[in-house]
Amino acid sequence: MTPVDIVGWSATVLGTILGVPQLVRLLRTRSVAGLSLIAWQATLSINIGWTVHGLLIGQPPQVVTNVLALLTTVPILVLMARGLDRPVAATLLPGAVLGVAMIAIDLLLGSAAYGVVVTVPSVVIAGGQTVELARARDVRGLSPVFLVLGLVNITLWETWGLMVGDSGTMIAVSIAMAIGVVNFVWFVLRRLGLRALFPRDEDEDAVPLLPAVGE
Repeated sequence: MTPVDIVGWSATVLGTILGVPQLVRLLRTRSVAGLSLIAWQATLSINIGWTVHGLLIGQPPQVVTNVLALLTTVPILVLMARGLDRPVAATLLPGAVLGVAMIAIDLLLGSAAYGVVVTVPSVVIAGGQTVELARARDVRGLSPVFLVLGLVNITLWETWGLMVGDSGTMIAVSIAMAIGVVNFVWFVLRRLGLRALFPRDEDEDAVPLLPAVGE
């Protein structure tokens, strides 16, 4: 196994379990407080887009990672839809549509163009979570383990992109890494007692809680 394979498959293994801590956190706390819906919708599009991109460039690690990541992304979105009292289908649709659009760009314009375009949902993921960390009155639903593993995973994919010389990966991951660091620091500050900035009025009285199973 080459160094490229080792880094790629290490990122694959980590990426496969990346969403598990967040899913467990949701089920354990029964709270979606602090999670960004738009960020997870963008994550769905990323999982779809990178799956096909991995197929196009002949890199199984990307394919396996993102196919298996869907096994946590979709349940998280379903739980968030329930917790926020939104239709599940309407919650999943934006991410699916964006994923298909990214695939079309990859097929028509190539890897570099895909790398530029995929920065949009990558920034939405990190930026959406940044906004939620700033505005949510409570961040109990967000998993710190998920945030840490996310940074490690991004670092591995950045290394892999440099080793294989894939411009799409390097462009997208570099931006995601910078914002991911900001989010982790912001989360730590919130847990240490930093108050919400410009909190939403609807968060005044209660934190959204997931309905009990069977409700």
